[in-house]
Formats: sequence, structure tokens, C-alpha cells
Amino acid sequence: MTDMGAFRDAVTAWAADGGDGDRASELAARLAVRTVVLLEGLSDAAAVDALAARRGRDLAAEGVCVLSMGGATNVGRFAGLLGPSGLGLDLTGLCDEAERPYYARGLERAGAAQREFFVCAADLEDELIRALGVPRVEELVREEGDLRAWRTFLRQPAQRGRAPQQQLRRFLGTKKGRKIRYGHVLVEGLGPDRTPAPLDRLLTSL
Repeated sequence: MTDMGAFRDAVTAWAADGGDGDRASELAARLAVRTVVLLEGLSDAAAVDALAARRGRDLAAEGVCVLSMGGATNVGRFAGLLGPSGLGLDLTGLCDEAERPYYARGLERAGAAQREFFVCAADLEDELIRALGVPRVEELVREEGDLRAWRTFLRQPAQRGRAPQQQLRRFLGTKKGRKIRYGHVLVEGLGPDRTPAPLDRLLTSL
């Protein structure tokens, strides 16, 4: 059975090899894809998927593709393939403040300058840590079995004098796959009224 993962794979291959996109176009039609959420990386996608699940939504069934681009600098390429000048799909996304120019410029060049995207102050991990609070994030680290690794990390000279929120943000990126896993974990740990505004507005817009 064809699923949204096949469409994501087809689009990623299309963006990488510059092919004609027939496979992506065929899958978009078969799956009734209407909107693509352009995200920098897999941890952002994990957070969006986790929040959608918490709210009882099946984005794929709604025709929404949550797509990790492998870096914000790729937004122009993906927007060109998927937006008005490509497959004609609606576009949105979530990015860090530092990446805002890439998104604005990429969407404009693709003829999608009017499309709305949502901006995190630093990055999504920082937004989630602030929403949860440091003590709650440390509880989640312990529950995930990472307390020993966290304590070892804190003993590193580079972490001395840094704010706890900065330390946690850095810790999440120190091991392959950790940011992706905690994309789910941090969202699952949120109270019902504590979702960071950019993430909440993104999901509400879909």
C-alpha cells in the first residue's frame, strides 16, 4: 500500500538528482497531497508528527506531507519543485530565526512568497525546553535513561558557566539520533496549554 513515506522519498530523490519528478507527481495525485510542511531536519518532523498524534490528527490522511529537507538552505530547491512552479501544492514550514531569510527568499523565488511559515526564536528544541522548564526536561532525560550521560556531559569544561537551558539544548545534539528521539519525548511531555507558539500555530494552520 502506498503511503506518504513513499512520496517523501520520491521528492527527496527528485531534489537530489534533478530528475523529471514523474514518480513524485504520480504519488501526489494518488495520495491527494495538498500541503507540504518544509522542515530543516528530522527532529523537527518528529515534533510535528508527535503533536499531531497528541491532537488526534492523521496528517497523511489529511493530505499533509511533513518533509525534512536536510537543511534550511535547501528550501528554495524544494519549494521550486513542490510549489506553484512545480507540483502546485500549498507550502508552509517551521524554521529558526537565523533561517528566516532562506525561507523568505526560497518561497519568493518559487512564486510562493504569500505562503505563511512559522519562526522559532532560536530553534525548536529551545522553544520546547523553555515551554517545559529545565526541571521537567531533566525529569524526562532521567525517564529516558539518559541521566548518566547527562551528568557526564555536565562535567565537560565547555559546559561550565553555561545556562542550564543552553546545556540541555547542546546535550540533545551530542549523540546521533538523540534530537530526533527527544523531538517526540519533549512534545509528549508538554502540558495541554504549553505548546510553543510557532509549533502550535503551524499545526493549527494545516
